[in-house]
Amino acid sequence: MKMPPATLRGIAEQLNVHVSTVSRVLNGNLENVGRVASRETIERIRELAAQLNYQPNTHARTLKTRRSREIAILVPRLSDIVMATIYEGIDEAASAHHYTAFVANTLDRPERQRELAERALGRNVEGLLICDAHAGSENTYLEELAERQVPFVLVSRPRGSHCAITADDERGGRLAAEHLFALGHRRVAMIAGAAYSNNALARTAGFVGYYREHGVEIAAERIIHGPFDTQAGFDIGTRLLQHPQLPTAIFAVNDFLAVGLIGAMRQRGLLPGRDIAVVGYNDTPLAEHLQIPLTSISTCMHSQGRLAVETLLRRIEGEPVQSHRFVPIMSVRASSQCLPRD
Repeated sequence: MKMPPATLRGIAEQLNVHVSTVSRVLNGNLENVGRVASRETIERIRELAAQLNYQPNTHARTLKTRRSREIAILVPRLSDIVMATIYEGIDEAASAHHYTAFVANTLDRPERQRELAERALGRNVEGLLICDAHAGSENTYLEELAERQVPFVLVSRPRGSHCAITADDERGGRLAAEHLFALGHRRVAMIAGAAYSNNALARTAGFVGYYREHGVEIAAERIIHGPFDTQAGFDIGTRLLQHPQLPTAIFAVNDFLAVGLIGAMRQRGLLPGRDIAVVGYNDTPLAEHLQIPLTSISTCMHSQGRLAVETLLRRIEGEPVQSHRFVPIMSVRASSQCLPRD
């Protein structure tokens, strides 16, 4: 016969303690429990709860406290390793604070962002982490959330003055430019990522700005925007490699774009680090394990996720918060270690 689920009252009766003491111990509220229970009693409560496989009744807790201890995360695609790594940091920090974090894929569509966020808010989540913010004044949903005083924090992609946990992507673009310029590359090109993504735009601005400051204007035809995936990297790379004068170096604003570019180069018998210098971005785990290791720029993805949770929880509690930009770090590898041939 299946045993009925363990309850706080049942545990309290077996141990002859008050149910409120059991609730404080098992729900992580230990601030005042030391005044009414000894260390031995706390351990007895925990041991019996484990033996009985006690599971908190989250619905009842929400009704009582009006707090769900849930946060929702909106990502473009969780299959993207950048988003997956950020989410690992989010989930780790949320669990440490006894929160549940659940994720929704918006496919980078503003209408899905709105729909999924409203669905999550209808479930009484306490706040939102938004990883798919779009540039452009026509997208007003973030402003609507702010007016409604919904706690939210942007992650990876900033927008306007909204609180955001990101990397300093303009500085990251400058790092790529400094590296390639120092090697002598003047005929350079960019696979610039999605034009609606402020982090891609910042990386592009940093790269182009550095070259401009040093007397080199990168032609618009050599700066091509597109989705953040390997197919786009291949297609855009193919276009760049059809130019009568090949670029001597190409900066791709994420590693997937760089991998697609390398595939397009391979079709033409070209190798990164021998024929054309290639720099990627985000320093995903695959970068250093490619056949020709990829020079890339770390954006502290896991740390972004952790800090985003800490910031959102402070905002939920009504505390003042501020944006933070992690300092990007370049790892120079074989893919960019060649001099221009002409």
